[in-house]
Amino acid sequence: MLAIARLAVWYIYARPAHSWRNFQMAPYHLEKRNVAILVVSQTFFMVAAITVMTLSGVVGQQLSPDPGLATLPIAIMMLGTVVSTLPASLYMKRVGRRRGFMTGASIGGAAGGLLSFTAIAMESFWLFCLASVLLGLYQGFAMYYRFAAVDVASPAFRSRAISFVLAGGVAAAFLGPWNASMATGLIEAVPSGGPYLIIAILALLAMGLLSQLKVPPAGEPQPGETTRPMSAIAMQPRFQVAVIAGAVGYAIMILVMTATPLAMRSRGFEMAQVAMIMQWHVLGMYVPSFFTGGLIARFGVGRILLTGCLLLVSTVLIATLGASLAHFWFALVLLGVGWNFLFIGGSTLLSTVHSEAERGKVQGVNDLAIFVLVAIGSLMSGSLLHHLGWETLNLMMLAPIALVVLATVWLRMNMRMAPVSAAAGAGES
Repeated sequence: MLAIARLAVWYIYARPAHSWRNFQMAPYHLEKRNVAILVVSQTFFMVAAITVMTLSGVVGQQLSPDPGLATLPIAIMMLGTVVSTLPASLYMKRVGRRRGFMTGASIGGAAGGLLSFTAIAMESFWLFCLASVLLGLYQGFAMYYRFAAVDVASPAFRSRAISFVLAGGVAAAFLGPWNASMATGLIEAVPSGGPYLIIAILALLAMGLLSQLKVPPAGEPQPGETTRPMSAIAMQPRFQVAVIAGAVGYAIMILVMTATPLAMRSRGFEMAQVAMIMQWHVLGMYVPSFFTGGLIARFGVGRILLTGCLLLVSTVLIATLGASLAHFWFALVLLGVGWNFLFIGGSTLLSTVHSEAERGKVQGVNDLAIFVLVAIGSLMSGSLLHHLGWETLNLMMLAPIALVVLATVWLRMNMRMAPVSAAAGAGES
């Protein structure tokens, strides 16, 4: 992790300084530097997020008065993301991306990591939950790194810029579980506290990098630009299926992912084995991003959504067939790939229902729906696992998967009937 930071610092400071006024003069070098800052900052944030997903349920189980509340800190982190996402956007619209990202990294990442360490040292479950709120705020700001990559890149470089930011998730797939496992003994007097200190340190490094970010001012609305009310947009079948696929797929993934460390620990697996499974799961989430878009272009978004559902059903079947390390590995990798297909497929479908002027509010409503369900899923995870067990918890996922299948089939039938109806109308006229 420190090697990545040193590489980023060298990349930034080995080049001559640029003011935003010089962006027109040297766009190539400046956009590469900006994207490098965002990629490393995304990696640092993802290390924090994966550490929380891997370790906070286990820490919650150790600190909580009720085993059913073990995953409450993860749910509270997601709730913190829900309530901070829109304010973060409004705040950055007023003060700019750079100051906004630095605020998220400092108050959310650095303060949240330090408070988590303090809570573990004091053995305070509720203080640990409060720290999780701050880490959720960190996520609320960091979600906009991918949009900032578009802001700082030229049109020809934007698709590659987004891919590079996604690559931050691939790097974090190795670093996050490693942090959750290897740093647990960093401070012997505070078992499990070390990974949260690393989160705080990485957030401080991210602040230093983000202070060098140069983002152009937001463009003003075009004269005469009109937008439809959100209620009209929400009536479109494509919008409804996009939200269902993205939100339900994300909620299923978070619920099962959050329960996995607890299920494995209860079966006697070591933390290093848990970290390895989570590492492969995150790779399953992010590596397909480099070709999912091409698959959608070739086969259509509907087929990719149905394939994602099939992968999630495979996850359920494998999880119920056994509880060996191999069963967990196959189930969690397929869970990650299935989430990727549903999330990117839903996002692609969402992009077809709004104009440029409507993009902000449509994406905001979509993200709000996703993280509300994610918060509910992560909150239910510990209780369902405690009361029902690992196999039954997975079997329960078949119902929401079936909902996505039915919605996707309904949309495909609706889209096939639309040209027929249009042709019939033309014939009558």
